[in-house]
Amino acid sequence: MTGLLEAQVSVAGSPVLVREIVGNGFGLAAATLGLRRVVWAWPVGMIGNALLFTVFLGGAFATPQAHDLYGQAGRQVFFFGVGLYGWWRWSRNRNRSRSRGRDGVAAAVEPRWATGRERLVLLAVAVGGTAAGYPVLAALGSWGALPDAWILTGSLLATYGMARGYVDFWLIWIAVDVVGVPLLLGGGFYPSAAMYLVYGAFCVWGLTAWWRTSRAARPDLVPITSRYAEAVA
Repeated sequence: MTGLLEAQVSVAGSPVLVREIVGNGFGLAAATLGLRRVVWAWPVGMIGNALLFTVFLGGAFATPQAHDLYGQAGRQVFFFGVGLYGWWRWSRNRNRSRSRGRDGVAAAVEPRWATGRERLVLLAVAVGGTAAGYPVLAALGSWGALPDAWILTGSLLATYGMARGYVDFWLIWIAVDVVGVPLLLGGGFYPSAAMYLVYGAFCVWGLTAWWRTSRAARPDLVPITSRYAEAVA
């Protein structure tokens, strides 16, 4: 186990933990399954959370970086808890879903945009969570406490939104990635920074796919001209 924890490879002359690469690989796999609305997105993601938790606590685990990102580490713990909720919710919904993916498997959630009230709640939590998390992370000595606080808060909101089926959660992830890339590059967490770039592009794809699915599931979005034509016919 010690050998697995300490295994490293060299990337552009810098040491990189193998478990950071593998953990992000599980994260990308979970995102792909989430895009397809497959329940397995949650347990796969939780494995990645466990691995990345050890990466961002350099003081407790062997890491080549000299920085502790407590917000990044803390969000892995919260991800694990929200993952259990998402796993339960999607598993329950799958058995009642009439929607099926391209492979014929029942979809675990029906994408929809959050309502105005739900968006206000998300915004309030985003501002309040970041404001509350900043002094805590700063007191703990977290490197880049303010962006780290937003990444922690935004990530939790995005994961919750995914569990609820909000199309908006892809937009929250994009906002997290925009802040996360420079933070991780500055801290020397190169595989994670690279994955944030990949996630950013992936989120644009996911946003488009879920948006289309939400429109297809809404007959009330049929153009007025089409309805008029049907009435005349």
